[in-house]
Amino acid sequence: MDKRGILELRKRFKKDATTVSRVCGCYVDADKNIVSTFNENFLNLPDEDLFKYLDILKKSLGGKFGNNLFDIEFSTESEKHGGNQQILMAIRDSDLKNDDMLTSFYEHIIDVYCHAGNYLILLFIDNYDVMTKTSDNQKLDESEEVYKYIICSVCPVDLSKPALGYKEKENTIASRTRDWVVGSPESAFLFPAFNDRSTDIHSALFYTKKSADIHTEFIDAVLQSKDIVSQDDKRDRFMNCVANSVNDDASETLLNVYSEISNKAVDDGLSLDDYDMTAEDLKKTLMEYNISSEYADNIVDVCMEFSDDNKIKANDIVDDKVLKKNELYIAYKKLLAENEELKKQLALLK
Repeated sequence: MDKRGILELRKRFKKDATTVSRVCGCYVDADKNIVSTFNENFLNLPDEDLFKYLDILKKSLGGKFGNNLFDIEFSTESEKHGGNQQILMAIRDSDLKNDDMLTSFYEHIIDVYCHAGNYLILLFIDNYDVMTKTSDNQKLDESEEVYKYIICSVCPVDLSKPALGYKEKENTIASRTRDWVVGSPESAFLFPAFNDRSTDIHSALFYTKKSADIHTEFIDAVLQSKDIVSQDDKRDRFMNCVANSVNDDASETLLNVYSEISNKAVDDGLSLDDYDMTAEDLKKTLMEYNISSEYADNIVDVCMEFSDDNKIKANDIVDDKVLKKNELYIAYKKLLAENEELKKQLALLK
C-alpha cells in the first residue's frame, strides 16, 4: 500500500463519512482469560462510543512506512485451504456475524500475543464503494468496485492513574474512582490490502505503535509472514557497522556519510525517502571517509540483507534527525572546506 491509499481510507473514519457496519471485540485479562465479548452494529452505537472507535481506526492506519506501517505478503502456505489467509477471508466474508469463528480467532491471538497486562481485541468491517477517479484525481459518480475489508486492533487496557477529583454529591475534593481505560492500539492489521485503489487478497497492512517493540509473534502466527525489520532497527545496524569499522570518532564518520548521501539525493532532485543506492554507490561513499574496502563490503552486505530489490533505500540507513540536529555544524564544516580551497587557489596565484 502507499500513503495515498491509506489517506483515502482514513479520511472516511468520520461520523458523516464512515460505512463501517460492525464492530466486535474480546476483552482479555493478564492471565489470558476471556473476560467478555461483544458484537455491535457500528452505526447504532452512541456518538460518544462511535467517535472513540473511529479514533482507534485512524490510529490503526497511522504513522510512517518502515517504522509503524509495513506491507505484508502472504506465503503460499497461508493461502492454501486452512491457511491463515483463508481464515481471514472467511472472517471477512462472514461480516463478523459468525460467533464461533470469531471466538476461535480471538483464542488464536490470545495464545500467541505477548502483553503483560489486560488488552482488548477489536475487529471492524467496512464495505467501501470505491468511486472512479479521473487522471486529475476528480471523482466520477460511478463505482469501480466494493472494497470489503477488516481491521483488527489490539489495544492495551490499563487502570487510570490515581488522582483527586470533585465529588458533586458530597461537594468535596476526594480521591476519584480508578477504572480500566482502553488505550491506543499497539498492534493492528488491515486485510485485504488496498493496492492501486483495489482489493489485494494476497497482501495485508500491519501497524505497530512502537518500532522498537514489534509483535513479531503476532505477525508470524496471525498473518503467517516473515519477521519485519523496522527502519529504526535498520539504521541501528548500519550505525553499529560503521562504528565497528573505524578507529577514530565514529560519530564524525557517520555524520559525514549521512551528509554525503543526503547531498547526492539533493543533487538528483530527490528526498531521502525517494533516493535509492546500489551496493557500489554505498561502498564508494563509505570508502571516501576512510572505511577500508573490506569493512565497506561487510557494511554493504548487512544493508543488502534488508533490501527487496537489490537497491538500498537512503532513508533506511540515514537518520534525518541526526542531520537536522547537526545542520549548523555541517554548514560550519562546509564553510571551512570552502575557505581551505580558496586559500589553495590564492596560493597558486602568488
